[in-house]
Amino acid sequence: MHKLTKWLIIGLWGIAFSSEPVLSFSQAPISSLNLEQAYQLARANYPLIKQKDLISRSAFLTIENINTAYLPQFSVNGQASYQSDVTSIKIPIAGATIAPMSKDQYKFWGELNQLIYDGGIIKNQKELQERSSMVDDQKLEVELYKLKDRINQLYLGVLLLDGQLVQANLSKGNIQIGLNTVNAQLANGTVFKSAVLVLEAQLLQNDQRIVELKSNKKALLQVLALFLHQPISESVKLEKPIVSKLSDTTIVRPELKLYAYQDSFWHVQNQMVSAKSNPKLSLFAQGGYGRPGLNMLNNDFALFGMGGVRLNWSLSNLYTHKREHEVVTLNQKINEVQKDVFVFNTTTQISQQMEEIKKLQEVSNIDEKIVEVRTNITAASKAQLQNGVINSNDYLREINAEDQTRNNYILHQIQLLQAKINYQTIKGNQ
Repeated sequence: MHKLTKWLIIGLWGIAFSSEPVLSFSQAPISSLNLEQAYQLARANYPLIKQKDLISRSAFLTIENINTAYLPQFSVNGQASYQSDVTSIKIPIAGATIAPMSKDQYKFWGELNQLIYDGGIIKNQKELQERSSMVDDQKLEVELYKLKDRINQLYLGVLLLDGQLVQANLSKGNIQIGLNTVNAQLANGTVFKSAVLVLEAQLLQNDQRIVELKSNKKALLQVLALFLHQPISESVKLEKPIVSKLSDTTIVRPELKLYAYQDSFWHVQNQMVSAKSNPKLSLFAQGGYGRPGLNMLNNDFALFGMGGVRLNWSLSNLYTHKREHEVVTLNQKINEVQKDVFVFNTTTQISQQMEEIKKLQEVSNIDEKIVEVRTNITAASKAQLQNGVINSNDYLREINAEDQTRNNYILHQIQLLQAKINYQTIKGNQ
């Protein structure tokens, strides 16, 4: 039960280093709770959950920005230049003088572009963003799923302490019965005072144990309350989980969906590589003012304008096209290998956990028989103490033996329950 002990120590550590109460909630304390409710509250109040809305919002804004590529794109440009030589006509023409162009030239114009066909780049950009958002969101789900293991340890830790408290009180009752018997015998002068003192000391030790168990339970409940972000009553009733369908070995972990989303991302990335090599077609219109205008023989400032269709096809992508496809394919294979490793490891854990369940079930069955025998021995020792056949030390030895047996049974029962819950957590819930 090392994991439960670990969380118990963590809980106590957190309390020990806090001089003030760690909780300050305004809600009424929780008086009853089951494991599924604990999962839901921990998930809803875990700080990481806030990222889900941020991921969704970021993806929406990015896609909106990508969509603007379909809108008309307008740009304003200006240019002033001086050149060492200009085109001139030196052939004499009767009755006409053609002035040479000015070496200083000026141009100011605006250009409007409307995309008609982009080869599929915008479509793939949007799909990539959607897939990327799905991957990020699923990574968050994987992290949130890990919360279950933490809640399991805390929840089962409290259940273990509850069982140990019940047993401690039962043991206290048995000691008290023996003490009453020995006090009566002392009054009759049939035993020495030391017989009473032995049982009184054991009763005090048992009370001390109850105090420690209650303190440990309070510490664990405070840590659990921090995860749930709600106060929990010290007398809270925790429902004991009922685990079924242990024969189902189908893995439904969030990691599998993550691998599927990542594969989808690389599939779209492969399409993007192909789209970059496609030609692009757009309409354009230019209008401006400058010297010279479109009439190169006119050396005066003039307005000008033009429009048409523009084709752009960058063939440089062909240099890297094949290698980029290979890189994407390698990433897809890496993702597939990681998935296979995860499935293999998880299947192995499921198998090991099933064997652990079988072992603990057999141990618990034997515990039940041992408890029954020890209970009968204690009952017999009560009668023997009353009749003076045994002394208080003999009686106390039998009580402690029954107490140890019952504590073992409680521990193994919680370990069995933990193994079953771990089985479901490892496999994933339907």
